[in-house]
Amino acid sequence: MNPPPSPSPAALGDATDEPAERSGRGGVRGGRKQDRSRDADILDATLEVLADVGFAGLTMDLVAQTAHAGKATLYRRWPSKSELIIDAVGHLKRTQVDVEHLPDTGTLRSDLLALFKEQSPDEAEQRIRAVAGVMSLISHDRSFGDAAHSVLVEPWADAHYILMKRAVDRGEIPADADIHSVCQVAPTMAAYRALVQRKPFDLKFLLSMIDGVILPALADS
Repeated sequence: MNPPPSPSPAALGDATDEPAERSGRGGVRGGRKQDRSRDADILDATLEVLADVGFAGLTMDLVAQTAHAGKATLYRRWPSKSELIIDAVGHLKRTQVDVEHLPDTGTLRSDLLALFKEQSPDEAEQRIRAVAGVMSLISHDRSFGDAAHSVLVEPWADAHYILMKRAVDRGEIPADADIHSVCQVAPTMAAYRALVQRKPFDLKFLLSMIDGVILPALADS
């Protein structure tokens, strides 16, 4: 009996894809471990496509084309474009705040200001459009609301909490200050500003939040 023919390249995906893993209903997963080294490139491409065409226009084909990656690679990592977009926006946030290396200037106000990174008009517009894509995602599937909150608000809220806890520890603000609530104020307002008002998170807005809301709220706790 002749051996069965080898599967075609089209059945396997492109030459850069890892071998497909067998799903777990009966067998052990086989093949090499997935190469995650291109994830950042793919997520950057997702943000680029999202900014250009929005949620409705984004397709896995278009992202794969932009990232110069195989579509099979995308589907092995992200089963749907909704999950891909959520990860892409999370990737965007992770590049903006590093909770392991936060500023420590000696005052809370200076620490909060030191978190700010000036963006070019193009960068600000791309971020607004990417975040607007997440709003579009939620309108298509409300079950992604919690995931969107976790990538749009939580990273900055976590950073603000750490800085406020330091301020409590050094006696700069009262020990009973409600930092659990106040740490979410600026990140939540920034998300609203981007999602609803379609305005950038600029220095003027940050100063109004710090001096007009955050510091008075902590002092009055």
